[in-house]
Amino acid sequence: MAFAFTFDGSEPVDLAAIDARGAGEMAKIDGEERLDALAKELGELQELLFAAGTDALLVVLQGMDTSGKDGTIRKVFDDVNAQGVHVWSFKVPTDEERRHDFLWRHHLHTPARSMMAVFNRSYYEAVLVERVKGIATPEEVMQRYPHINDFEQALTQAHTVVAKFFLHISKETQEERLLARQQAVEKWWKLSLGDWQERQHWDAYMAAYQAAIAATSTPWAPWRIIPSDRKWYRNLAVAETLVGLLRPYRETWLGALRQRGEAELAELRKAGFAPPG
Repeated sequence: MAFAFTFDGSEPVDLAAIDARGAGEMAKIDGEERLDALAKELGELQELLFAAGTDALLVVLQGMDTSGKDGTIRKVFDDVNAQGVHVWSFKVPTDEERRHDFLWRHHLHTPARSMMAVFNRSYYEAVLVERVKGIATPEEVMQRYPHINDFEQALTQAHTVVAKFFLHISKETQEERLLARQQAVEKWWKLSLGDWQERQHWDAYMAAYQAAIAATSTPWAPWRIIPSDRKWYRNLAVAETLVGLLRPYRETWLGALRQRGEAELAELRKAGFAPPG
Protein backbone atom coordinates (compact mmCIF):
# COMPACT_ATOMS: atom_id res chain seq x y z
CA MET A 1 0.00 0.00 0.00
CA ALA A 2 1.02 3.61 -0.52
CA PHE A 3 1.38 5.49 2.76
CA ALA A 4 1.46 8.97 1.22
CA PHE A 5 -1.37 10.79 -0.55
CA THR A 6 -0.15 12.25 -3.85
CA PHE A 7 -1.65 15.34 -5.50
CA ASP A 8 -0.50 16.45 -8.95
CA GLY A 9 -3.23 18.98 -9.69
CA SER A 10 -5.57 16.52 -11.39
CA GLU A 11 -8.00 16.38 -8.46
CA PRO A 12 -9.01 18.65 -5.56
CA VAL A 13 -7.29 18.67 -2.20
CA ASP A 14 -9.22 18.30 1.06
CA LEU A 15 -6.88 18.12 4.05
CA ALA A 16 -9.77 17.65 6.47
CA ALA A 17 -10.65 14.40 4.71
CA ILE A 18 -7.20 12.88 5.27
CA ASP A 19 -6.77 11.02 8.56
CA ALA A 20 -3.60 12.30 10.22
CA ARG A 21 -3.03 8.82 11.72
CA GLY A 22 -2.91 7.19 8.31
CA ALA A 23 -4.63 4.02 7.21
CA GLY A 24 -3.94 0.30 7.01
CA GLU A 25 -3.35 -2.44 9.53
CA MET A 26 0.46 -2.55 9.55
CA ALA A 27 1.91 -2.93 13.04
CA LYS A 28 4.52 -0.49 14.28
CA ILE A 29 7.22 -3.17 14.52
CA ASP A 30 6.61 -4.19 10.89
CA GLY A 31 6.63 -0.56 9.80
CA GLU A 32 9.95 0.11 11.50
CA GLU A 33 11.46 -3.01 9.91
CA ARG A 34 10.25 -1.83 6.50
CA LEU A 35 11.67 1.63 7.19
CA ASP A 36 15.11 0.18 7.97
CA ALA A 37 15.14 -1.62 4.61
CA LEU A 38 14.04 1.50 2.73
CA ALA A 39 16.57 3.72 4.51
CA LYS A 40 19.32 1.30 3.49
CA GLU A 41 18.11 1.31 -0.12
CA LEU A 42 17.94 5.11 -0.08
CA GLY A 43 21.59 5.14 1.00
CA GLU A 44 22.50 2.87 -1.91
CA LEU A 45 20.57 5.04 -4.36
CA GLN A 46 22.24 8.16 -3.00
CA GLU A 47 25.65 6.61 -3.63
CA LEU A 48 24.71 5.93 -7.25
CA LEU A 49 23.24 9.43 -7.67
CA PHE A 50 26.45 10.92 -6.29
CA ALA A 51 28.71 8.79 -8.45
CA ALA A 52 26.77 9.22 -11.70
CA GLY A 53 26.62 13.01 -11.37
CA THR A 54 23.70 13.37 -13.76
CA ASP A 55 20.84 14.27 -11.39
CA ALA A 56 20.00 15.87 -8.05
CA LEU A 57 17.28 15.54 -5.42
CA LEU A 58 15.52 18.37 -3.58
CA VAL A 59 13.33 17.37 -0.62
CA VAL A 60 10.93 20.03 0.67
CA LEU A 61 9.51 19.44 4.16
CA GLN A 62 6.61 21.57 5.37
CA GLY A 63 4.36 21.15 8.35
CA MET A 64 3.04 22.72 11.52
CA ASP A 65 5.25 22.90 14.61
CA THR A 66 5.86 19.41 16.08
CA SER A 67 4.90 17.68 12.81
CA GLY A 68 8.33 16.05 12.83
CA LYS A 69 10.50 17.65 10.19
CA ASP A 70 13.70 17.13 12.19
CA GLY A 71 12.74 13.58 13.17
CA THR A 72 11.97 12.70 9.56
CA ILE A 73 15.39 13.88 8.45
CA ARG A 74 17.16 11.88 11.16
CA LYS A 75 15.31 8.62 10.48
CA VAL A 76 14.85 8.64 6.70
CA PHE A 77 18.38 9.78 5.85
CA ASP A 78 20.09 7.62 8.47
CA ASP A 79 21.99 5.56 5.85
CA VAL A 80 22.78 8.43 3.47
CA ASN A 81 26.40 9.55 3.26
CA ALA A 82 26.57 12.94 4.95
CA GLN A 83 28.94 14.20 2.24
CA GLY A 84 26.18 13.81 -0.33
CA VAL A 85 23.35 15.69 1.36
CA HIS A 86 22.88 19.22 2.68
CA VAL A 87 20.09 20.19 5.10
CA TRP A 88 18.98 23.80 5.05
CA SER A 89 16.69 25.29 7.69
CA PHE A 90 15.15 28.60 6.64
CA LYS A 91 14.33 31.05 9.40
CA VAL A 92 12.88 34.57 9.22
CA PRO A 93 14.43 36.32 6.19
CA THR A 94 17.29 38.70 6.92
CA ASP A 95 17.24 42.31 5.74
CA GLU A 96 19.47 41.37 2.80
CA GLU A 97 17.22 38.46 1.83
CA ARG A 98 14.15 40.69 1.95
CA ARG A 99 15.79 43.03 -0.54
CA HIS A 100 15.59 40.22 -3.10
CA ASP A 101 12.65 38.28 -4.50
CA PHE A 102 11.19 35.62 -2.19
CA LEU A 103 12.84 32.74 -4.06
CA TRP A 104 16.37 34.16 -4.10
CA ARG A 105 17.71 32.75 -0.84
CA HIS A 106 16.32 29.31 -1.62
CA HIS A 107 17.70 29.12 -5.15
CA LEU A 108 21.16 29.65 -3.67
CA HIS A 109 20.86 26.33 -1.83
CA THR A 110 19.27 24.10 -4.45
CA PRO A 111 21.37 20.95 -4.97
CA ALA A 112 24.02 20.63 -7.66
CA ARG A 113 23.95 17.48 -9.76
CA SER A 114 25.11 14.46 -7.74
CA MET A 115 23.79 16.01 -4.52
CA MET A 116 20.73 15.82 -2.29
CA ALA A 117 19.34 18.82 -0.43
CA VAL A 118 16.63 18.94 2.23
CA PHE A 119 14.74 22.16 2.88
CA ASN A 120 13.45 22.15 6.47
CA ARG A 121 10.75 24.71 5.71
CA SER A 122 11.15 26.47 2.40
CA TYR A 123 9.98 29.12 -0.04
CA TYR A 124 6.45 27.99 0.78
CA GLU A 125 6.67 30.04 3.97
CA ALA A 126 6.12 33.05 1.69
CA VAL A 127 2.60 31.81 0.92
CA LEU A 128 1.90 30.28 4.34
CA VAL A 129 3.32 32.23 7.29
CA GLU A 130 3.37 35.50 5.37
CA ARG A 131 -0.24 34.98 4.33
CA VAL A 132 -1.46 34.15 7.85
CA LYS A 133 0.49 36.98 9.49
CA GLY A 134 -0.51 39.51 6.84
CA ILE A 135 3.08 40.15 5.76
CA ALA A 136 2.01 39.43 2.20
CA THR A 137 -1.32 40.59 0.82
CA PRO A 138 -3.75 38.07 -0.71
CA GLU A 139 -2.85 39.50 -4.13
CA GLU A 140 0.88 38.98 -3.50
CA VAL A 141 0.27 35.41 -2.38
CA MET A 142 -1.73 34.65 -5.54
CA GLN A 143 1.06 36.11 -7.67
CA ARG A 144 3.65 33.91 -5.97
CA TYR A 145 2.04 30.56 -6.81
CA PRO A 146 2.91 30.69 -10.55
CA HIS A 147 6.48 31.73 -9.70
CA ILE A 148 6.80 28.68 -7.45
CA ASN A 149 5.49 26.39 -10.18
CA ASP A 150 7.90 27.89 -12.73
CA PHE A 151 10.79 27.62 -10.26
CA GLU A 152 10.11 23.95 -9.61
CA GLN A 153 9.68 23.23 -13.30
CA ALA A 154 13.03 24.89 -14.02
CA LEU A 155 14.63 22.67 -11.38
CA THR A 156 13.18 19.50 -12.87
CA GLN A 157 14.30 20.55 -16.34
CA ALA A 158 17.79 20.90 -14.88
CA HIS A 159 17.64 17.23 -13.76
CA THR A 160 16.57 17.86 -10.17
CA VAL A 161 13.92 15.58 -8.71
CA VAL A 162 11.62 17.73 -6.55
CA ALA A 163 9.92 15.84 -3.69
CA LYS A 164 7.51 17.94 -1.63
CA PHE A 165 6.02 16.69 1.64
CA PHE A 166 3.37 18.18 3.90
CA LEU A 167 3.63 16.48 7.30
CA HIS A 168 -0.03 16.39 8.28
CA ILE A 169 -0.75 16.21 12.02
CA SER A 170 -3.95 16.79 13.94
CA LYS A 171 -4.42 19.72 16.29
CA GLU A 172 -4.83 17.26 19.18
CA THR A 173 -1.50 15.56 18.46
CA GLN A 174 0.26 18.88 18.23
CA GLU A 175 -1.00 19.81 21.70
CA GLU A 176 0.21 16.46 23.09
CA ARG A 177 3.68 16.99 21.63
CA LEU A 178 3.94 20.58 22.84
CA LEU A 179 2.99 19.50 26.36
CA ALA A 180 5.42 16.55 26.22
CA ARG A 181 8.27 18.97 25.55
CA GLN A 182 7.57 20.65 28.87
CA GLN A 183 8.06 17.34 30.70
CA ALA A 184 11.43 16.37 29.16
CA VAL A 185 14.43 18.50 30.16
CA GLU A 186 16.39 17.36 27.11
CA LYS A 187 13.68 18.93 24.94
CA TRP A 188 13.46 22.24 26.77
CA TRP A 189 15.57 23.88 24.09
CA LYS A 190 12.50 23.46 21.84
CA LEU A 191 10.16 25.32 24.20
CA SER A 192 8.71 28.38 22.53
CA LEU A 193 5.89 30.75 23.39
CA GLY A 194 5.64 31.38 19.65
CA ASP A 195 4.58 27.79 18.99
CA TRP A 196 1.56 28.20 21.26
CA GLN A 197 0.74 31.60 19.80
CA GLU A 198 0.90 30.23 16.25
CA ARG A 199 -1.39 27.40 17.32
CA GLN A 200 -4.15 29.96 17.89
CA HIS A 201 -4.21 30.43 14.11
CA TRP A 202 -4.57 26.73 13.30
CA ASP A 203 -7.59 27.12 11.02
CA ALA A 204 -5.93 29.95 9.10
CA TYR A 205 -2.81 27.83 8.59
CA MET A 206 -4.86 24.86 7.39
CA ALA A 207 -6.61 27.13 4.89
CA ALA A 208 -3.26 28.50 3.74
CA TYR A 209 -1.80 25.02 3.33
CA GLN A 210 -4.79 23.76 1.42
CA ALA A 211 -4.72 26.75 -0.93
CA ALA A 212 -0.96 26.45 -1.49
CA ILE A 213 -1.09 22.70 -2.13
CA ALA A 214 -4.01 23.13 -4.55
CA ALA A 215 -2.22 25.91 -6.45
CA THR A 216 1.21 24.24 -6.63
CA SER A 217 0.43 20.55 -7.16
CA THR A 218 1.84 19.84 -10.62
CA PRO A 219 2.84 16.77 -12.64
CA TRP A 220 6.51 17.78 -12.36
CA ALA A 221 6.40 18.53 -8.62
CA PRO A 222 3.37 16.91 -6.96
CA TRP A 223 2.66 17.28 -3.27
CA ARG A 224 2.71 14.27 -0.95
CA ILE A 225 0.48 14.55 2.10
CA ILE A 226 2.03 12.48 4.90
CA PRO A 227 -0.15 11.39 7.85
CA SER A 228 2.13 12.28 10.76
CA ASP A 229 0.31 11.61 14.02
CA ARG A 230 2.31 8.36 14.23
CA LYS A 231 6.02 9.01 13.84
CA TRP A 232 6.94 5.59 12.45
CA TYR A 233 4.16 5.86 9.87
CA ARG A 234 5.36 9.33 8.84
CA ASN A 235 8.95 8.19 8.40
CA LEU A 236 7.90 5.12 6.45
CA ALA A 237 5.70 7.17 4.10
CA VAL A 238 8.49 9.64 3.30
CA ALA A 239 11.12 6.91 2.84
CA GLU A 240 8.82 4.85 0.60
CA THR A 241 8.10 7.88 -1.56
CA LEU A 242 11.75 8.86 -1.97
CA VAL A 243 12.90 5.35 -2.83
CA GLY A 244 10.02 5.04 -5.29
CA LEU A 245 11.08 8.28 -6.99
CA LEU A 246 14.75 7.32 -7.30
CA ARG A 247 14.52 3.61 -8.16
CA PRO A 248 13.70 4.26 -11.84
CA TYR A 249 17.03 6.09 -12.20
CA ARG A 250 19.13 3.14 -11.00
CA GLU A 251 19.85 1.63 -14.42
CA THR A 252 20.51 5.04 -15.96
CA TRP A 253 23.02 5.84 -13.22
CA LEU A 254 24.67 2.43 -13.56
CA GLY A 255 24.89 2.98 -17.32
CA ALA A 256 26.62 6.33 -16.78
CA LEU A 257 29.07 4.68 -14.39
CA ARG A 258 29.80 1.85 -16.83
CA GLN A 259 30.45 4.29 -19.64
CA ARG A 260 32.79 6.36 -17.48
CA GLY A 261 34.50 3.26 -16.12
CA GLU A 262 35.11 1.81 -19.57
CA ALA A 263 36.70 5.08 -20.69
CA GLU A 264 38.95 5.12 -17.62
CA LEU A 265 39.90 1.47 -18.11
CA ALA A 266 40.86 2.22 -21.70
CA GLU A 267 43.18 4.97 -20.49
CA LEU A 268 44.69 2.67 -17.85
CA ARG A 269 45.30 -0.07 -20.44
CA LYS A 270 46.86 2.43 -22.81
CA ALA A 271 49.22 3.55 -20.04
CA GLY A 272 50.05 -0.06 -19.10
CA PHE A 273 48.34 0.06 -15.67
CA ALA A 274 45.60 -2.46 -16.49
CA PRO A 275 45.64 -5.80 -18.35
CA PRO A 276 44.22 -5.86 -21.91
CA GLY A 277 40.46 -6.29 -22.06
